[in-house]
Amino acid sequence: MSLNANLARLALAAALALPLASPPAWAENADTTRQMILNDPAAPVAGNPKGDVTIVAFLDYNCPFCKKSAPSLEKLVKTDGKIRLVYKDWPILTDASLYGARLALAAKYQGKYGAVHDALMGIPGRKIPEDKMLDAVKASGVDMARLDADLKAHGSEITALIERNKAQAEGLRLAGTPVYLVGPLFVAAALDYEQFKQAVAQARLRGDKS
Repeated sequence: MSLNANLARLALAAALALPLASPPAWAENADTTRQMILNDPAAPVAGNPKGDVTIVAFLDYNCPFCKKSAPSLEKLVKTDGKIRLVYKDWPILTDASLYGARLALAAKYQGKYGAVHDALMGIPGRKIPEDKMLDAVKASGVDMARLDADLKAHGSEITALIERNKAQAEGLRLAGTPVYLVGPLFVAAALDYEQFKQAVAQARLRGDKS
């Protein structure tokens, strides 16, 4: 095994050794409780809604590490079949990140969050401008007239959800994206498919899968 592979394995092992701590005592706001992090009714959810492991993913559409891990996470959810995936749009890198998050969350109202999320994650590079994001969303097959209408009708709800995500990230003292809460595990790293599998296996062994 190469030195780089060994270092990657050690880094993953160290990351997976950190359990998801209980919310800090000062984080008593209803928006930042563990229950709300796992089960915010407005947050997009993919995979098996009754899965035995919940993965909470804090992501930004201008984060290259999020984009690197996105196909592996999607593959894991499909192949495992028992994972509930909760998306936390946390746009912290650029103004365009916020624009992309709002588009994706508006698409949820027509059942197209996943399609828009995949389209935005599929744009290579970083510092993606708004016009390039909009082109990707248009190509995703979403109904743009409905999307525009939902942005207007549900704008305050979308803003509130993004603010809750931000409050939860700050309550967990997250430093940036991506961060994956895999059951009781806290992983602040871009994982590949095998590493995601390892994280899920460890979550199942620990027993606290939510």
